[in-house]
Amino acid sequence: MTAVRPRRSVLYMPGSNARALDKARSLAADALIFDMEDAVAPDAKPEARTIIDAALRDGGYGGREILIRINGLATQWGRDDLAAAVASRPDAVLVPKVSSAEDLERISFEMRRLGAPAEMKVWAMIETPLAILSLREIASFAARPGSRLAGFVLGLNDLAKETGAQFVPGRAPMLPWMMMALAAARAFGLVVLDGVFNDIYDEEGFAAECRQGREFGFDGKTLVHPKQIAPANAAFVPSVEEIEWARVIVDTFNRPENADKSAIKIDGRMVERLHAEMAAKTLLLSDAIRRTDSLALAS
Repeated sequence: MTAVRPRRSVLYMPGSNARALDKARSLAADALIFDMEDAVAPDAKPEARTIIDAALRDGGYGGREILIRINGLATQWGRDDLAAAVASRPDAVLVPKVSSAEDLERISFEMRRLGAPAEMKVWAMIETPLAILSLREIASFAARPGSRLAGFVLGLNDLAKETGAQFVPGRAPMLPWMMMALAAARAFGLVVLDGVFNDIYDEEGFAAECRQGREFGFDGKTLVHPKQIAPANAAFVPSVEEIEWARVIVDTFNRPENADKSAIKIDGRMVERLHAEMAAKTLLLSDAIRRTDSLALAS
Protein backbone atom coordinates (compact mmCIF):
# COMPACT_ATOMS: atom_id res chain seq x y z
CA MET A 1 0.00 0.00 0.00
CA THR A 2 1.36 3.44 -0.95
CA ALA A 3 2.48 5.88 1.73
CA VAL A 4 -0.19 8.18 3.10
CA ARG A 5 0.54 11.86 3.57
CA PRO A 6 -1.87 14.12 5.51
CA ARG A 7 -3.20 17.05 3.54
CA ARG A 8 -5.90 18.23 5.94
CA SER A 9 -4.92 21.90 5.78
CA VAL A 10 -3.32 23.42 2.69
CA LEU A 11 -2.71 27.15 3.11
CA TYR A 12 -2.29 29.67 0.30
CA MET A 13 0.53 32.13 1.01
CA PRO A 14 1.16 35.28 -1.07
CA GLY A 15 4.51 34.79 -2.76
CA SER A 16 5.33 38.48 -2.68
CA ASN A 17 5.09 38.67 1.12
CA ALA A 18 8.41 37.58 2.64
CA ARG A 19 7.13 38.01 6.20
CA ALA A 20 4.19 35.70 5.51
CA LEU A 21 6.47 33.02 4.06
CA ASP A 22 8.70 33.33 7.11
CA LYS A 23 5.72 32.98 9.46
CA ALA A 24 4.62 29.88 7.56
CA ARG A 25 7.56 27.99 9.04
CA SER A 26 5.79 27.97 12.41
CA LEU A 27 2.27 27.18 11.19
CA ALA A 28 0.70 23.76 11.70
CA ALA A 29 -0.57 23.44 8.12
CA ASP A 30 0.10 20.10 6.47
CA ALA A 31 0.99 21.83 3.19
CA LEU A 32 1.65 25.33 1.87
CA ILE A 33 0.91 26.85 -1.52
CA PHE A 34 3.31 29.68 -2.34
CA ASP A 35 1.21 31.70 -4.74
CA MET A 36 2.53 33.56 -7.78
CA GLU A 37 -0.93 33.92 -9.32
CA ASP A 38 -4.06 35.46 -7.75
CA ALA A 39 -2.41 36.66 -4.52
CA VAL A 40 0.27 38.66 -6.33
CA ALA A 41 -0.25 41.95 -8.19
CA PRO A 42 1.05 42.03 -11.79
CA ASP A 43 3.91 44.41 -11.03
CA ALA A 44 5.00 42.29 -8.03
CA LYS A 45 5.26 38.96 -9.83
CA PRO A 46 9.01 39.13 -10.63
CA GLU A 47 9.73 39.99 -7.00
CA ALA A 48 7.51 37.11 -5.83
CA ARG A 49 9.65 34.63 -7.76
CA THR A 50 12.76 35.92 -5.98
CA ILE A 51 11.12 35.91 -2.55
CA ILE A 52 9.81 32.35 -2.94
CA ASP A 53 13.15 31.08 -4.15
CA ALA A 54 14.97 32.68 -1.21
CA ALA A 55 12.47 31.26 1.27
CA LEU A 56 12.82 27.72 -0.05
CA ARG A 57 16.61 27.93 -0.21
CA ASP A 58 16.62 29.07 3.44
CA GLY A 59 14.42 26.09 4.31
CA GLY A 60 12.95 25.56 7.75
CA TYR A 61 9.57 24.24 6.58
CA GLY A 62 10.11 20.81 8.09
CA GLY A 63 7.99 18.05 6.61
CA ARG A 64 5.39 20.39 5.18
CA GLU A 65 4.54 19.76 1.55
CA ILE A 66 5.33 22.82 -0.57
CA LEU A 67 3.50 23.69 -3.78
CA ILE A 68 4.15 26.74 -5.96
CA ARG A 69 1.17 28.04 -7.90
CA ILE A 70 2.29 29.61 -11.15
CA ASN A 71 0.39 31.74 -13.62
CA GLY A 72 -0.87 29.85 -16.64
CA LEU A 73 1.59 29.30 -19.49
CA ALA A 74 -0.66 31.32 -21.81
CA THR A 75 -0.15 34.45 -19.67
CA GLN A 76 2.79 36.82 -19.96
CA TRP A 77 4.18 35.56 -16.64
CA GLY A 78 3.63 31.81 -16.96
CA ARG A 79 6.88 30.62 -18.51
CA ASP A 80 9.06 32.74 -16.22
CA ASP A 81 7.01 31.52 -13.25
CA LEU A 82 7.49 27.89 -14.23
CA ALA A 83 11.24 28.32 -14.73
CA ALA A 84 11.53 30.00 -11.33
CA ALA A 85 9.36 27.35 -9.67
CA VAL A 86 11.41 24.46 -11.06
CA ALA A 87 14.62 26.16 -9.93
CA SER A 88 13.19 26.59 -6.41
CA ARG A 89 12.58 22.82 -6.09
CA PRO A 90 9.15 22.62 -4.42
CA ASP A 91 7.38 19.29 -3.99
CA ALA A 92 4.94 20.25 -6.73
CA VAL A 93 3.88 22.92 -9.19
CA LEU A 94 0.21 23.92 -9.01
CA VAL A 95 -1.15 24.82 -12.43
CA PRO A 96 -4.19 27.13 -12.67
CA LYS A 97 -7.14 26.74 -15.01
CA VAL A 98 -6.27 23.31 -16.34
CA SER A 99 -9.04 22.53 -18.82
CA SER A 100 -7.64 19.62 -20.85
CA ALA A 101 -4.96 16.95 -20.88
CA GLU A 102 -3.14 19.08 -23.46
CA ASP A 103 -2.60 21.74 -20.78
CA LEU A 104 -0.83 19.14 -18.65
CA GLU A 105 1.17 17.88 -21.62
CA ARG A 106 2.51 21.39 -22.22
CA ILE A 107 3.46 21.78 -18.57
CA SER A 108 5.15 18.37 -18.57
CA PHE A 109 7.13 19.21 -21.70
CA GLU A 110 8.35 22.49 -20.24
CA MET A 111 9.29 20.88 -16.93
CA ARG A 112 11.34 18.24 -18.72
CA ARG A 113 13.02 20.95 -20.78
CA LEU A 114 13.84 22.85 -17.59
CA GLY A 115 15.34 19.76 -15.98
CA ALA A 116 12.76 19.32 -13.25
CA PRO A 117 13.56 16.25 -11.13
CA ALA A 118 11.24 13.28 -11.62
CA GLU A 119 9.94 13.56 -8.06
CA MET A 120 8.61 17.09 -8.65
CA LYS A 121 4.87 16.64 -9.15
CA VAL A 122 2.12 18.61 -10.86
CA TRP A 123 -1.22 19.48 -9.31
CA ALA A 124 -4.11 20.80 -11.40
CA MET A 125 -6.53 23.54 -10.42
CA ILE A 126 -10.05 22.50 -11.46
CA GLU A 127 -11.73 25.87 -11.87
CA THR A 128 -13.24 26.23 -15.34
CA PRO A 129 -16.48 24.92 -16.83
CA LEU A 130 -14.47 23.14 -19.52
CA ALA A 131 -12.43 21.39 -16.83
CA ILE A 132 -15.63 20.02 -15.30
CA LEU A 133 -16.68 18.69 -18.71
CA SER A 134 -13.20 17.16 -19.23
CA LEU A 135 -12.53 15.69 -15.80
CA ARG A 136 -12.01 12.10 -16.94
CA GLU A 137 -9.59 13.18 -19.66
CA ILE A 138 -7.63 15.38 -17.28
CA ALA A 139 -7.45 12.78 -14.51
CA SER A 140 -6.46 10.02 -16.95
CA PHE A 141 -3.27 11.95 -17.69
CA ALA A 142 -2.00 10.45 -14.42
CA ALA A 143 -1.97 7.01 -16.09
CA ARG A 144 0.44 8.07 -18.84
CA PRO A 145 4.04 6.84 -18.50
CA GLY A 146 6.13 9.41 -16.68
CA SER A 147 3.16 11.55 -15.69
CA ARG A 148 3.76 13.97 -12.83
CA LEU A 149 0.07 14.56 -12.10
CA ALA A 150 -0.59 13.92 -8.42
CA GLY A 151 -3.70 15.83 -7.43
CA PHE A 152 -6.63 18.16 -8.04
CA VAL A 153 -7.39 21.41 -6.21
CA LEU A 154 -10.92 22.75 -6.62
CA GLY A 155 -11.20 26.43 -7.50
CA LEU A 156 -14.83 27.06 -6.67
CA ASN A 157 -14.48 30.85 -6.69
CA ASP A 158 -13.52 30.81 -10.35
CA LEU A 159 -16.20 28.28 -11.20
CA ALA A 160 -18.79 30.48 -9.50
CA LYS A 161 -17.54 33.47 -11.45
CA GLU A 162 -17.69 31.63 -14.78
CA THR A 163 -21.08 29.99 -14.26
CA GLY A 164 -22.98 32.49 -12.14
CA ALA A 165 -23.52 29.89 -9.40
CA GLN A 166 -23.95 31.34 -5.93
CA PHE A 167 -22.28 30.36 -2.67
CA VAL A 168 -25.04 29.22 -0.33
CA PRO A 169 -24.92 27.16 2.88
CA GLY A 170 -24.47 23.55 1.85
CA ARG A 171 -23.06 24.59 -1.58
CA ALA A 172 -25.91 22.88 -3.45
CA PRO A 173 -25.11 24.52 -6.83
CA MET A 174 -21.55 23.17 -6.62
CA LEU A 175 -22.11 19.63 -5.38
CA PRO A 176 -22.15 18.04 -8.86
CA TRP A 177 -18.79 19.64 -9.70
CA MET A 178 -17.29 18.55 -6.40
CA MET A 179 -18.37 14.93 -6.65
CA MET A 180 -17.45 14.63 -10.33
CA ALA A 181 -13.97 15.95 -9.55
CA LEU A 182 -13.62 13.58 -6.62
CA ALA A 183 -14.76 10.55 -8.65
CA ALA A 184 -12.35 11.38 -11.49
CA ALA A 185 -9.48 11.86 -9.05
CA ARG A 186 -10.10 8.59 -7.25
CA ALA A 187 -10.48 6.68 -10.52
CA PHE A 188 -6.87 7.54 -11.34
CA GLY A 189 -5.33 7.53 -7.87
CA LEU A 190 -5.15 11.29 -7.34
CA VAL A 191 -5.39 13.37 -4.20
CA VAL A 192 -8.23 15.92 -4.26
CA LEU A 193 -8.59 19.05 -2.12
CA ASP A 194 -11.74 21.04 -1.42
CA GLY A 195 -11.90 24.73 -2.35
CA VAL A 196 -11.44 27.69 -0.03
CA PHE A 197 -13.96 29.25 2.34
CA ASN A 198 -13.82 33.00 1.85
CA ASP A 199 -15.24 34.43 5.08
CA ILE A 200 -12.45 34.07 7.63
CA TYR A 201 -14.69 35.35 10.45
CA ASP A 202 -17.49 32.81 9.89
CA GLU A 203 -16.09 30.02 12.03
CA GLU A 204 -19.34 28.05 12.08
CA GLY A 205 -19.69 28.19 8.30
CA PHE A 206 -16.09 27.11 7.81
CA ALA A 207 -16.49 24.18 10.21
CA ALA A 208 -19.62 23.08 8.34
CA GLU A 209 -17.77 23.10 5.01
CA CYS A 210 -14.91 21.10 6.49
CA ARG A 211 -17.35 18.48 7.79
CA GLN A 212 -19.04 18.37 4.40
CA GLY A 213 -15.73 18.01 2.59
CA ARG A 214 -14.64 15.11 4.76
CA GLU A 215 -18.04 13.39 4.47
CA PHE A 216 -17.76 13.66 0.68
CA GLY A 217 -14.30 12.07 0.73
CA PHE A 218 -11.93 14.98 0.12
CA ASP A 219 -8.41 14.67 1.51
CA GLY A 220 -8.39 18.17 2.96
CA LYS A 221 -9.24 21.80 2.38
CA THR A 222 -7.40 24.73 0.87
CA LEU A 223 -7.26 27.74 3.20
CA VAL A 224 -6.94 31.50 2.90
CA HIS A 225 -5.94 32.37 6.48
CA PRO A 226 -3.86 30.75 9.25
CA LYS A 227 -6.81 30.85 11.66
CA GLN A 228 -8.47 28.19 9.49
CA ILE A 229 -5.66 25.66 10.02
CA ALA A 230 -6.70 24.22 13.39
CA PRO A 231 -10.37 23.66 12.46
CA ALA A 232 -9.36 21.99 9.19
CA ASN A 233 -6.85 19.75 10.95
CA ALA A 234 -9.52 18.76 13.46
CA ALA A 235 -12.12 18.02 10.78
CA PHE A 236 -10.09 15.92 8.35
CA VAL A 237 -8.99 13.30 10.83
CA PRO A 238 -10.51 9.91 11.72
CA SER A 239 -12.41 9.94 14.98
CA VAL A 240 -11.40 7.75 17.91
CA GLU A 241 -14.39 5.52 17.17
CA GLU A 242 -13.40 5.18 13.50
CA ILE A 243 -9.83 4.27 14.43
CA GLU A 244 -10.93 1.68 17.00
CA TRP A 245 -13.38 0.08 14.57
CA ALA A 246 -10.77 0.06 11.80
CA ARG A 247 -8.32 -1.71 14.09
CA VAL A 248 -10.93 -4.35 14.99
CA ILE A 249 -11.64 -4.99 11.29
CA VAL A 250 -7.97 -5.25 10.33
CA ASP A 251 -7.10 -7.48 13.28
CA THR A 252 -10.04 -9.79 12.60
CA PHE A 253 -9.23 -10.23 8.90
CA ASN A 254 -5.57 -10.85 9.77
CA ARG A 255 -6.43 -13.94 11.82
CA PRO A 256 -5.31 -17.17 10.10
CA GLU A 257 -8.82 -18.63 10.11
CA ASN A 258 -10.09 -15.61 8.12
CA ALA A 259 -7.32 -15.51 5.51
CA ASP A 260 -9.46 -16.87 2.68
CA LYS A 261 -12.75 -15.25 3.66
CA SER A 262 -14.25 -12.41 1.63
CA ALA A 263 -16.80 -11.46 4.31
CA ILE A 264 -17.12 -12.12 8.03
CA LYS A 265 -19.42 -11.10 10.86
CA ILE A 266 -17.94 -8.68 13.40
CA ASP A 267 -20.03 -7.50 16.34
CA GLY A 268 -23.20 -8.41 14.50
CA ARG A 269 -22.22 -6.62 11.27
CA MET A 270 -21.28 -8.21 7.96
CA VAL A 271 -17.91 -6.82 6.94
CA GLU A 272 -16.35 -7.46 3.53
CA ARG A 273 -12.66 -7.53 2.62
CA LEU A 274 -13.03 -4.17 0.88
CA HIS A 275 -13.91 -2.75 4.30
CA ALA A 276 -10.67 -4.21 5.62
CA GLU A 277 -8.78 -2.36 2.89
CA MET A 278 -10.59 0.87 3.82
CA ALA A 279 -9.82 0.24 7.49
CA ALA A 280 -6.12 -0.25 6.73
CA LYS A 281 -6.06 3.12 4.94
CA THR A 282 -7.75 4.73 7.94
CA LEU A 283 -5.03 3.39 10.25
CA LEU A 284 -2.26 4.51 7.90
CA LEU A 285 -3.75 8.00 7.77
CA SER A 286 -4.14 8.12 11.55
CA ASP A 287 -0.50 7.11 12.02
CA ALA A 288 0.67 9.68 9.45
CA ILE A 289 -1.32 12.44 11.15
CA ARG A 290 0.12 11.53 14.53
CA ARG A 291 3.66 11.70 13.14
CA THR A 292 2.94 15.02 11.40
CA ASP A 293 1.46 16.57 14.53
CA SER A 294 4.36 15.33 16.67
CA LEU A 295 6.86 16.98 14.32
CA ALA A 296 4.83 20.21 14.37
CA LEU A 297 4.91 20.30 18.16
CA ALA A 298 8.65 19.65 18.18
CA SER A 299 9.43 22.47 15.72
